[in-house]
Amino acid sequence: MVSLDSTFGAAYIGVVIAGILHGVTCVQALYYFLHQTDGWGLKGIVTAVMVFDTIHQALISHTVYTYVISNYFNPAILNDTVWSLLLEVLFNGFTALLVQGFLAMRVWHLSSRNIWLTGLVSSFVIGEFGCVVVFAVYALIHVHTFEELGALKALSITVNALAAGGDITITTALVCLLAQSRPRFANSRRMIKMLIIYSINTGLITTLCAIASLVSILAWGHTFIYITFFFCIGRLYSNSLLATLNARKRIRASGEGVNTTSDNQGMGFSLKDISTQSKAGTLGTKTSIGCIGLGSAFSGGGRHPTNISIKIDTTKEFATDDGRMASNEKDNDSGSSKDSLTFQEMIHETTGSKEVV
Repeated sequence: MVSLDSTFGAAYIGVVIAGILHGVTCVQALYYFLHQTDGWGLKGIVTAVMVFDTIHQALISHTVYTYVISNYFNPAILNDTVWSLLLEVLFNGFTALLVQGFLAMRVWHLSSRNIWLTGLVSSFVIGEFGCVVVFAVYALIHVHTFEELGALKALSITVNALAAGGDITITTALVCLLAQSRPRFANSRRMIKMLIIYSINTGLITTLCAIASLVSILAWGHTFIYITFFFCIGRLYSNSLLATLNARKRIRASGEGVNTTSDNQGMGFSLKDISTQSKAGTLGTKTSIGCIGLGSAFSGGGRHPTNISIKIDTTKEFATDDGRMASNEKDNDSGSSKDSLTFQEMIHETTGSKEVV
């Protein structure tokens, strides 16, 4: 006699949790499309993730509904597999491929196109997706009962192990690459810290879920406890992607304003606060953006006031999602390149061209 609590009861819990997480994903996706101005490439990834996520939710809902509602008076069905239970594995794999592939591209850009590091990350991503495809195709063709599904236990363990290994590798790589950056300015250092925290938080959740699925299939392989976690891991991938993309503006805002090499913000000034024109001293000298008029500050006694103009040119470069470098200097673009920055945007601030008149 099949224990319903540890089998279809666990699957039902997984569907409920996955449904809640799917609702969170929809809210985040709505916010993304309303407030982000990324290019079609990144928007296409988000759209595809949402489509695969929605299809997966429909498939697992169909699975549980078929067992506990449509065949309520047919206990014999509990020994057979439903096609939707086997097909959902493929769409979970599609979501994982897109999200982990996106993160692998970030590792590629942040590591200055390090082939070995990116290759290591990609091997986990491609290996996991390859095992998922083999599992889904074989199961749909040859598997009709849960007893036959047990023959694929080794492949299921491999999928979960590769998922956990890939998440750990990606998170570790991103954290190490960000930690190696030592920007001069306090605001940039604070931004790097926030990027590291976001990398750990988003990667940790998916990693723990993959590990939980792996442990449960090893310890309780005759139950569906591992399915509870597997049903939810796709939602965690999509939510981590959207949370990362939606947090970019907030993280960039933390690095704007005062730029100083000291953590004491009171010792610096913001170039944004300098007016485009200032009249200082008796000569009425006009100073442009980035110049400070110090006319009367150095006038002494009855001497003719001395005007000192200090010009500071500051350039910021950003690594965008498509690998291009964007600058914060004046341009007439719509600003889409700035808005499509990765949340790990590396800011290199260079101060130069100081001249005293």
